[in-house]
Amino acid sequence: MDFFKNQFLNRREFMKYTGSVAALGLAEPTFAETREKLIKIKNVDANFEREPLNAYRFKGGAITDSWQAVAMIESESGVRKIGLGTQGVLWSDARVAAGHSESAGNALMYAMSERALQIIKGTSFTNPVDLMEQVLPEVLDYGKKITGVADLRKTFALNALVCVDNAAWLLYAHENNMKTFDEMIPTAYRPGLSYRHEKVASIPSFSVGTTTERIKTAADEGYFILKLKTGAAGTQKEMLEKDLEFLTALHKTIGHYETPYTKSGKIPYYFDANGRYEHKDTLLRFLDHAKKIGAFDQIAVVEEPFAENNEVYVGDFGVRIAADESAHTVEDAARRIEQGYSAIAVKAIAKTLSMTMKIAQLAYEKNIPCFCADLTVSPILVDWNKSVAARLPPFPNMSIGLQETNGHQYYKNWDRLMSYHPKASGTWTKTVKGVYPTDASFYAQSAGIFEPSAHYEGLFPR
Repeated sequence: MDFFKNQFLNRREFMKYTGSVAALGLAEPTFAETREKLIKIKNVDANFEREPLNAYRFKGGAITDSWQAVAMIESESGVRKIGLGTQGVLWSDARVAAGHSESAGNALMYAMSERALQIIKGTSFTNPVDLMEQVLPEVLDYGKKITGVADLRKTFALNALVCVDNAAWLLYAHENNMKTFDEMIPTAYRPGLSYRHEKVASIPSFSVGTTTERIKTAADEGYFILKLKTGAAGTQKEMLEKDLEFLTALHKTIGHYETPYTKSGKIPYYFDANGRYEHKDTLLRFLDHAKKIGAFDQIAVVEEPFAENNEVYVGDFGVRIAADESAHTVEDAARRIEQGYSAIAVKAIAKTLSMTMKIAQLAYEKNIPCFCADLTVSPILVDWNKSVAARLPPFPNMSIGLQETNGHQYYKNWDRLMSYHPKASGTWTKTVKGVYPTDASFYAQSAGIFEPSAHYEGLFPR
């Protein structure tokens, strides 16, 4: 277990990433070397579109209606940029989803996006990272009031800020004459996003209760790593019984499949329990069963097995445990690393690109591998996420970048949404035998994210 012990942050390192930075007089990375222009925000606007989903079940609930939040920011120079965000109410705070209708939960998150825009209207900023740091506390406090959840999860507020953050990044790039995604990454965060994968795995996601026949179909199509939701509904005993039954059937069905993208040549398993396991012993029983049936060595990662408030040490399971929604901020990610988490699922499309850059840089410095997880986002946002996935250092024992993307599985009108993408015909937008080819055109054109979408531009007529 020396590997996991070596990942611990000592106190001085940890304080670097906490709110005590200023009190200690330690400076966080600055942006002075890029000489950013001071940008004044003259006008803002917002809109949203509802997209029906095939039911996606996890965390004991399901989503069937995905709201696409759209933010517009106009600078004093008259430049307007539009940012997109997909709302994940159930994912970001299941209590809000449980306490309201699906539409009401989405409306609450949308109100927080609108609140953020009103906060920044008339203000000035030099870079989106600083802007989001200033806005996040007030948006979170507002969210606590309107949801009635006193300890609303920070991820809920960050999710609401994605559309605003994306618009701010596009405006920042334009005002500073930055033409590519690589230019747009501030110098302080480039080390963590400096790799250039030629391929990125396209990882589909299967909700609790998915049949092994459906999973086999995906594997037959070339998908070599699959995100598999565990943590079945019911009591802990019932959950474990169902999860073990699923694991047995899964390994029997696809355990023998081979892939050129792993060192072992075997297909890897990526499990996500979304915090459903209440005790360490329960997960140990799941892993013991995996050993018994010969599936243990193929487990690449187990994501978020425990609830956020469970402080149990996870560095002694013998498998890589990843933090996702519990690593809201860079400070939270640092705490998770102390608890033995040895991977982080980063989500530029769920926790803002600004926060993702900071988390990816911390992980890089601590030698903690990252991969990109999805929020069932639209095609344009898939490429925002892909822009990060293609630049993260390789995940252990794998040769290409990793990105979960499940929108094509759950959006009922995925093809229509794809038509909104300004570079829908780009070679990198289509999965080919389980991977996205992130070739030279992907990097040269920055995945098309700088290009305006006629559809979304049309939501804000001048």
